[in-house]
Amino acid sequence: MAPGTVGTRHKPLGTIGTMSTQGTYYYSLMRLKIKRLDSSIGLPEPATTGAAGFDLAAAVNMEIPAHSIRLVGTGLVIAVPDGYFLGIFARSSTPLKRGLMVANGVGIVDADYCGPADEIKIQLLNVTDQPVQVTRGDRLAQGVVLPCPQVEWEEVTEMAAPTRGGFGSTGN
Repeated sequence: MAPGTVGTRHKPLGTIGTMSTQGTYYYSLMRLKIKRLDSSIGLPEPATTGAAGFDLAAAVNMEIPAHSIRLVGTGLVIAVPDGYFLGIFARSSTPLKRGLMVANGVGIVDADYCGPADEIKIQLLNVTDQPVQVTRGDRLAQGVVLPCPQVEWEEVTEMAAPTRGGFGSTGN
């Protein structure tokens, strides 16, 4: 793949999309392989037809102690195509209603994390002063499949743009 291009190697099987003027595919449908570690676990679904992601739910009952982090299994193994990753994001209602946050901000599941027992797990932080009960089937996070181009570094001795500062340097 030429430097500076994304997704032009191939179009993953089972996809419907269009090529942009830059030669990059944008998909309106992507077919992913998924394995249920327990056949009674439901498949992830978007909450609405316009949702950007799909809900990820707990596969087990567990308690998350106050101010603690726990991994909550989904009972799913998901194969993401090369050139993409699965981002695990908080659902907007989970922190407010449950006091649970995705502990690392955004979970990143790489394309090569898809072995037979590579279960997708949600790292959750209980920010409350009380234990929080998680029940099998509770929707706790959402998954979004996003492109992630391979990076080639071009080391330079100078950067062309002026130094801006950072951490609020724009006055906001």
